[in-house]
Amino acid sequence: MEHYLDNAATTKPCAEAAAAMMRCISEYYGNPSSLHSKGLEAQHEVDAARQIIADALGCKSQELLFTSGATESNNLALRGAAAAYGRKRKKIIVSAVEHASVKQTLAYLETEGFTIVPVAPGADGLYHPADFLAQIDKDTCLVSMMMVNNENGYRMPVEEVFRAVKHRDPEIITHCDAVQGFLKVPFRTRTLGADLISISGHKVHGIKGVGALYVKQGIRVKPILFGGHQEKGIRPGTESAPLIAAFGATVGALAPTLDTRYEKVSQLRSHLLELLRTLDNVVIRDIPDTSPYVLNLSLLGYRSEIVLHYLEKREIYVSSGSACSKGASSGVLETFGAKPAEVDSALRISLCAENTEEDLAALAEGLRDAQRELMH
Repeated sequence: MEHYLDNAATTKPCAEAAAAMMRCISEYYGNPSSLHSKGLEAQHEVDAARQIIADALGCKSQELLFTSGATESNNLALRGAAAAYGRKRKKIIVSAVEHASVKQTLAYLETEGFTIVPVAPGADGLYHPADFLAQIDKDTCLVSMMMVNNENGYRMPVEEVFRAVKHRDPEIITHCDAVQGFLKVPFRTRTLGADLISISGHKVHGIKGVGALYVKQGIRVKPILFGGHQEKGIRPGTESAPLIAAFGATVGALAPTLDTRYEKVSQLRSHLLELLRTLDNVVIRDIPDTSPYVLNLSLLGYRSEIVLHYLEKREIYVSSGSACSKGASSGVLETFGAKPAEVDSALRISLCAENTEEDLAALAEGLRDAQRELMH
């Protein structure tokens, strides 16, 4: 029996997503930019999905641009805003625990003359608005902070930080990578304080290959791709109506159940913690204000990759960290204070509402057997 516990890497597409995608592939296959009826059918699918997702975010549909996924959304947000607002202001402040698509984009902007200032968590392992305000000056054009850390589940204080940043200087642009927060933890664009928000389809039971970028009305983002006039000319290229329709169908199905799914996953996480505490030599990074969807632990004395493949043979699927790192350490856990031995043995367990207590029992049993059977 399969026990899939790697939902932060990707989720199993829901039935609504699969049905919407196949409907567009087989029936509404026209180019959304075409003026004939087949094109208009496809455009209707795109427009309907845009409205559904905008409603879930609490924004206007015209504030939403479709992309190929969160990596492109983050690139477009950061590079596009830097190009629009960075002629005189050349400083960008970012949390030190961002996803690689943010870190690498900022590394590129550094070669373009921008000063990148990463902010580490405080002595308590948490972030506070003062950490960011201390770095702000008249040269700051952009602040970026993720909503939920993809490796340990920490819910970053985005709303508090962005409110403080805007109070200090309303002209600073704020960006939030909300990939692990969208449809998992409640938020609205109106109160989050972000000018730019990145989201992804396949992290919320949609299909891989589609994402979106919220661009607050009045905020300028320059394109990083060039071509036609799709997506206001900011993200040119023929829209993938099947993937977009699948994204919309997913959001339409899951947005109304956010609270009930959150409660169920919270109960699963509590049960998992009880099981894990019966094991020896397990370090659980159970920090305050954590999303229930992600839990990071270390099976001390056992390399992550060895345990991961041991569990895989039992059809138990977990991660050793961020999927984008391909098994290599991203440095995030170290930044949060994890010791080298803990990092070497770290496992990420990421849940969804479709998981069961049987999945968790299988994991706990697998970890217990790994301690008994594997070499230190």
